[in-house]
Amino acid sequence: MKVRNSLRALKKVPGSQIVRRRGRTYVINKKNPRMKARQG
Repeated sequence: MKVRNSLRALKKVPGSQIVRRRGRTYVINKKNPRMKARQG
């Protein structure tokens, strides 16, 4: 999982979902797990 300043590029990747948990924003992707990221 990468920690990124901006998740804008990652949310366009097919299969990605943006989830807010505990004040942090996560990108989870079941199709391509390499695209997991967190912001904050």
